[in-house]
Amino acid sequence: MSTQEKAIRYLEEHIPELADAAIKQAYWLALAAGSSVLERVNDSLVEVFPDGSRKIIKPLPAQTPTKPGQRLKIA
Repeated sequence: MSTQEKAIRYLEEHIPELADAAIKQAYWLALAAGSSVLERVNDSLVEVFPDGSRKIIKPLPAQTPTKPGQRLKIA
């Protein structure tokens, strides 16, 4: 296996960690810039404001449990 293939494989193995870090960073950067963000809290869509206050936007349907690698067909 070449060095380039090893590097690609290493990066692919760490995609979930990198994505998680990017999402957290975007969340905090948006709040720091004075914008609000949306998040799921229990079964509700909640708007979070930079001052820490929260506003419930609407209830959400229950989450669909999945397993890694599972494929879902959306009708």
